[in-house]
Amino acid sequence: MPRSAKTPRKIFILDTSVILYDHNAIMNFEEHDVAIPITVLEELDEFKKGSDTKNFEAREFIRMLDKKAADKPLTEWIDLNGGKRGKFRVIMATPKLDIDATEIYGKGKNDHKIINAALFMQQEEPKRPIILVTKDINLRLKAKALNVAAEDYLTGKVKEMDTRHTGRGEISDFPATDLKSLYERKSILLDPHVKAHQKLGLQPNHFYILKSAKSSALGYYNGKNQHMELVEKSSFYGIKPRNSEQTFALHAIMHPDIKLVTLTGVAGTGKTLLALAGSLEQRRDFKQIYLARPIVPLSNRDIGFLPGDAEQKINPYMQPLWDNLKFIKNQFGERDRNFKQIEEMVANEKILVTPLAYIRGRSLSNVMFIVDEAQNLTPHEVKTIITRAGENSKFIFTGDVRQIDTPYLDEQSNGLSYLVDRLKGQPLYAHVTLEKGERSELANLANDLL
Repeated sequence: MPRSAKTPRKIFILDTSVILYDHNAIMNFEEHDVAIPITVLEELDEFKKGSDTKNFEAREFIRMLDKKAADKPLTEWIDLNGGKRGKFRVIMATPKLDIDATEIYGKGKNDHKIINAALFMQQEEPKRPIILVTKDINLRLKAKALNVAAEDYLTGKVKEMDTRHTGRGEISDFPATDLKSLYERKSILLDPHVKAHQKLGLQPNHFYILKSAKSSALGYYNGKNQHMELVEKSSFYGIKPRNSEQTFALHAIMHPDIKLVTLTGVAGTGKTLLALAGSLEQRRDFKQIYLARPIVPLSNRDIGFLPGDAEQKINPYMQPLWDNLKFIKNQFGERDRNFKQIEEMVANEKILVTPLAYIRGRSLSNVMFIVDEAQNLTPHEVKTIITRAGENSKFIFTGDVRQIDTPYLDEQSNGLSYLVDRLKGQPLYAHVTLEKGERSELANLANDLL
């Protein structure tokens, strides 16, 4: 029997949060059909103006919809991708419903109108599964309370968080002769055809604590040339690593063949500080050092509520980056050459602190680009940033995937988790998860017990 005769195609109702997360979402439901409540289009109209990524997503979706519905009313089912996918339509105002969400939950809220659109499709298509897709957890709960199936949007979501790539490991039976050679030559070939090397189970661009019977070392396995490189503790611009994790992180930042680095870990593990110190050490290799972070307004209040011009509005969000730069500068005396050098780099815009909203459309060549708090980015935003990379550019993303400040992202769907999951093992990429806090005993106590 044909597939359609066995199991009817599902109808997915998309919420505004899904479109703002991924403007191409309607193309990601395979052979199933997709419907958009008219309320979603009204909300997108409010989001279309602005320079944030959500504004870009809204505009792109509206343009795409306009092309696909060029010669057909939106209220009728329209083929997606020439019939290779399912169909699409817009749900207009709903007639009298057996169950009305606006009467149960209250009128005047768009979320309740979106639930009504799903209830309307249940009445219109009683033999087909109707599923509301939204990034809004509360909307999913309200829908389920009215017997409407509701799911999160899973595209771009990391599936297996328990086996998350940490970028580091330990080998307790590393051959003693190889360990001795590693200390002497700083780098040794680990031939995958040698039985002793096969047993090591090495992963490309991975960091290891190497142990033999009598000695140990820190190593980095370069998947490109199959060499194990000795990782040594070194001080960069006054910042010296305090543990093996930080040593691995600095090695990745300083390695010329690694063009993309991600550092994850809780507050106080030194992610941003290490990224900045390593970047300053390589200042001669790049024309500029960019420090950027997404602007996430507190209490969901727009940045326009803050007083002052554009720069004054942005400065409070950028202050943590300035704090890290000040900490490095204070490692030296005011008359010290490095102290003056940092001040000159800021004055000459060799070091530039900027919000991520200003990066779209730019091509960044010969720059070191540090993205702080990257867990507050969507997968699409991360892709947008990395695709700006020009010749001789290096990108460092730092963040804590358990500390997310945006309402429609979580530990599995944020851009930083997505980046780590998709790029592990690539020759241009390295990742290190930092676990040991080094900020202070008080900060460690808070992380452990609060």
